[in-house]
Amino acid sequence: MLAHRAPPNTHTFPSLIKAAAFSPSLSSLALHTQALKRGVLVDPFVRTALVGLYGQMGDLGNARLVFDEIPNPCIVACNAMVDAYVKNGDMGSAVLMFKRMLKRDVVSWTSVVSGFARNGCFVEAICAFGDMMVHEDLVRPNEATYVSVLCSCAGLVQGGGLKLGKQVHGYIVRNESVLSVFIGTALIDLYGKAGCLESAMRVFNRMVFKEVFTWNAMIASLTSNSRERDALDMFEEMNKQGICVNVVTFVVVLTACARANLVELGLQLFNSMSSEFGVVPIMEHYGCVVDLLGRAGHLSEANEFIRRMPFEPDASVLGALLGACKIHGAVELGHEVGKRLLELQPRHCGRYVVLSNILAGVERWSHAADLRKAMVDAGIRKIPAYSLIDSM
Repeated sequence: MLAHRAPPNTHTFPSLIKAAAFSPSLSSLALHTQALKRGVLVDPFVRTALVGLYGQMGDLGNARLVFDEIPNPCIVACNAMVDAYVKNGDMGSAVLMFKRMLKRDVVSWTSVVSGFARNGCFVEAICAFGDMMVHEDLVRPNEATYVSVLCSCAGLVQGGGLKLGKQVHGYIVRNESVLSVFIGTALIDLYGKAGCLESAMRVFNRMVFKEVFTWNAMIASLTSNSRERDALDMFEEMNKQGICVNVVTFVVVLTACARANLVELGLQLFNSMSSEFGVVPIMEHYGCVVDLLGRAGHLSEANEFIRRMPFEPDASVLGALLGACKIHGAVELGHEVGKRLLELQPRHCGRYVVLSNILAGVERWSHAADLRKAMVDAGIRKIPAYSLIDSM
């Protein structure tokens, strides 16, 4: 366009800036300079797009500078700034900006709800959703709002999240004509984590449209509730229906094989990932195979498998082998793996505890005590366990 000497205008830059958020090769600063040079930066739509771009790139300083240059920012500009804070984990500034807004719409509320959910503040996300539902503006939730609050309920499934999730589900049934694929998947995830498999399956069967992540959620729900055979049958059904599996599919399927002690099938599936399904194994898949071999007591094979990995194992892979060493009493290998883990995660209390328990299991009391003392000296405290009974 520039080569043909066609000058861009205020309609050109918002679309171009939005595209730049998904194209790292396009410099945000260069586009900002172009907008300034061509005299279109005074346009509020261009400035709002720049706020969104800087927020996407993690540059909150420039996002705020551009926002502050907008005279009397509209609700769209304020939403862009709130979203920029949310995407970069600055929930304090996001909430402060949100409270200062003279008017709020569903995008404003959803940004706050999803921001809390994304940062693991599930109670705050649910409270924000509750405030939205009783607010005087009578804002109706959209798909993104439902998904965020249901994910928060799933995150609190050990603390009353199921009851709240059922209430949200009831509201959806009363007010939405169609159960979308994203909302349906969030409900399956919630019910699966809460152990309500019948409810999860009921939602799955009633969904008109299902995407691969819907199938993944259902397979994961079955696996986490000791229905590994059913999970593998569902994987076969996916293949029959021509659903294109992805990396997550193989994580949940390999996990099912590990928990069902189906070593041969699990290795067969892992070896077929690239050749038959076009899925390149990543760290999580290698961790699943180590867990598969370790649970079955094939510790030497698991250790050799780690040695042959195309990249250095992370803490999750080594942690799977350490857990297997604890189960099968492999002290020497467990001690070796434990030392590697402590180098990777020197502040992780669980690594000290597991390694200490392995040593205590073979009555190496002095070594176990030394590890416990090392924890105390380093100021590392074990997270206390707790139990909960949920009447729902």
